Amino acid sequence: MSEYDYDLFVIGAGSGGVRAARTAAATGARVAVAEDRYLGGTCVNVGCVPKKLYSYAAHFHEAFEDASGFGWQLAEAPRFDWSTLRDNKIGEIKRLNGIYGRLLDAADVRLINERARVVDAHHVEVGGETVSAEKILVAVGGWPWTPDFPGKEFAVNSNQVFDLETFPERFLVLGGGYIAVEFASIFNGLGSEAHLVYRGELFLRGFDQQVREFTRDEMAKKGVNLHFEANIEAIEKVEGGLAVTLTSGEQLEVDAVLAATGRRPHVEGLGLEALDVTRTESGHLAVNERFETSVPSILALGDVTGGPELTPVALAEAMQLVRHHFEPGEPAPLDYRHIPTAVFCHPNIGTVGLSEEQAREACGEIRVYAADFRPMKHTLSGSSERCLMKLIVDDESDVVVGAHMVGEEAGEVIQGIAVAVRAGLTKADFDATVGIHPTGAEEFVTMRTPTRR
Repeated sequence: MSEYDYDLFVIGAGSGGVRAARTAAATGARVAVAEDRYLGGTCVNVGCVPKKLYSYAAHFHEAFEDASGFGWQLAEAPRFDWSTLRDNKIGEIKRLNGIYGRLLDAADVRLINERARVVDAHHVEVGGETVSAEKILVAVGGWPWTPDFPGKEFAVNSNQVFDLETFPERFLVLGGGYIAVEFASIFNGLGSEAHLVYRGELFLRGFDQQVREFTRDEMAKKGVNLHFEANIEAIEKVEGGLAVTLTSGEQLEVDAVLAATGRRPHVEGLGLEALDVTRTESGHLAVNERFETSVPSILALGDVTGGPELTPVALAEAMQLVRHHFEPGEPAPLDYRHIPTAVFCHPNIGTVGLSEEQAREACGEIRVYAADFRPMKHTLSGSSERCLMKLIVDDESDVVVGAHMVGEEAGEVIQGIAVAVRAGLTKADFDATVGIHPTGAEEFVTMRTPTRR
């Protein structure tokens, strides 16, 4: 018998924590999980899931407008009810919370609904008791961060924006990452006068430049008011709303402000400082390829370690961690290359592999294939929305090193393309693939002439 109460004690029941707990338990390990907030973590409760539901809701606005060109006549102008969307979302999240609880129970993992604190390398204090564990896994994710400026208390963060009491007819987002562009699009689609304020010259830093510029133009065309090279100087509560002063001198009056300015590791109060667990300059927990911190019995994965902040990455890391610590043999290192991702702004972005700029630096000579077109659907809808598809090819090897799309269901399309990029297929392989007609996705296998080199 082990000298410890548990083989693995997990702090945080988000996607990564739950997957690690269940997978470890399947090997015969004795596992417990502590969670003081909600099962499923950020993704299920205040991230991917509710965001996608709200994105679906926002798309109906355009669908109603598009329908008339196809012969559909609505009896009356459609009306949006915020409380219905919000409350239905709450019901769906509760259902998912229950599923996560049942998954842990079925795996014979003990769930403790309390915030845990690490006492030492092998002990955790939780719910008034101290338990011992051979290994302790920190999987607490991140927490929204808002910069300091006068009136910051009047802004909501990305955890709070889903449950606003009333619908904001005028909505302002501060930030330039995934969350910022997504919520600017969502509230614009739901009917708000939407503003996006970003301190840089263009949002989505790190994405392909052509993708960024194309998305900027499409979002503006849909009615999102973009304010680049500006920041919030102050927010003041006034009669009828919030007065926002920008560093550019511009003043806007809105009903709600979302500070989508990033997330930081949610490690305060965990007791890690007393153990002198090493943290990076950004405040994340430093780990090796075995997910061990500077205290080897304390492990960490997911957003708290500063890698790609994506749910599928946390899931992959959880399974890799179990391979290292609870299964025989030494697994091959986790491959973080070619991780596909999507941004659910309107239109959607899907991307995998290298941007054009990264490819020029990494490969030298490249070929770029790009198609910018009006989708077939909009020949009758009357919408001016356009779609961008792009392949980046290493000229010497002919390998497709990057694929990018901005358009309807881009995430769905790029998920399939990601398999090809991950497998190292060549442009000749793409060219030899018969397309599905008529679809937008067939452009990925019919582009023959390089746009540029």
